[in-house]
Amino acid sequence: MAEETPSVAPERRSLHLLVPALAIVVLLAALVGVQLVRPVPRGELRLSVPDSLTLPGQVTDVPWPAQGQARLDVDGLGTLGGSGADRPIPIGSVAKVMTAYVVLADHPLAPGQAGPSITVTAADVDDYESRIPGGQSLVAVEAGQPLTERQALEALLLPSANNVAQILAKWDAGSVEAFVAKMNAAAVQLGLVDTHYTDPSGLAPSTVSTADDQTVLAQRALTMPAFAEIVALPSTVLPVAGAVTNYNSLLGTDGVVGVKTGSTDEAGGNLVFAARLTVAGRTLTVVGAVLGQPGTGTPQQLAAANGVTRGLLAAARRLVQTYPALPAGTVGQVRGAWGASVAVRTAAPVQIVGWPGLTVGVRAKPAEFGGRPRAGQVVGALTVHTGLGDTAVDLTAGGTLSEPSAWWRLTRTR
Repeated sequence: MAEETPSVAPERRSLHLLVPALAIVVLLAALVGVQLVRPVPRGELRLSVPDSLTLPGQVTDVPWPAQGQARLDVDGLGTLGGSGADRPIPIGSVAKVMTAYVVLADHPLAPGQAGPSITVTAADVDDYESRIPGGQSLVAVEAGQPLTERQALEALLLPSANNVAQILAKWDAGSVEAFVAKMNAAAVQLGLVDTHYTDPSGLAPSTVSTADDQTVLAQRALTMPAFAEIVALPSTVLPVAGAVTNYNSLLGTDGVVGVKTGSTDEAGGNLVFAARLTVAGRTLTVVGAVLGQPGTGTPQQLAAANGVTRGLLAAARRLVQTYPALPAGTVGQVRGAWGASVAVRTAAPVQIVGWPGLTVGVRAKPAEFGGRPRAGQVVGALTVHTGLGDTAVDLTAGGTLSEPSAWWRLTRTR
């Protein structure tokens, strides 16, 4: 008779089933616990502010000249506009800005430095005497006379001495022709596409440019300390010639600190100018050019250029002010991954120096604020950028971001 296989006791079968079930329960409990205590991911800062903003309004009522050309810039901010600069025209002694620029680029001078000595030759005296009958702007020189580089530049830029333009050109480049080539090379390097020089003094009507190009050149030249010092001098004393006066009669008025006059029958009255303007405690430099103003002879021509310049500077004082780029208010939200969100506000209005229609850049930078920001907590910064620098304002949470639900915590995948 076969033996019967003994059956497993019911208690033992139940125990075998219970152990895995308990393990699963423990594992699930552990997973639930981990899910519930995992740190909440940081809310995402979402802004509704574009990458650039344009100040409302537009530049109006600028008294551009009825003829000739003009340009008006604020250094570091951009241009307020211009008129008539659609073709190159003769510029007269304004050309001497480039002459000085090339000389100083080749022979830099520190503030107040005299620089190397230049000896006047007999040929230089002959050149000076040959120019007298034409009524040109000149400075008396004698053979063997030494001129420091600074004195020569003062003679060039204040009484606008055509003969000293020749002396500097030969001293710098060996010949006038070689120097003029340097002037044109510098114009190309600076992007002055409508400028061409045929002489270092600007007497030749074939030396041409535009108000736009001359404004750009003046801005670059003013970065040279010696140039800025010299063009701001109302007068100076030179060897042989004695006391000489700056032709720029606007110096010291309307904040004017330079730069260069110019006039010929073909060019009319010209002035490339720089002036200081104070806005909200900040000193700005206004740079511009007025070319081709009418008149009979130099005094009338320069008076016409001065009149236009004063009108443009008055417009700059009126237009260049502090404007709100961004008002205080809601500019976005912090949104949690679980769907909740709170508004984000600028802590204060963003005020910048500019004018109507000026476009400025905007960028945002989130701050570390944990998973859920609290009401009033700084969650980032918003920066408005101009050429004058950055203006930043804190971004704050308009409320406390609500807790995620237990279901979201349990089912989250990240």
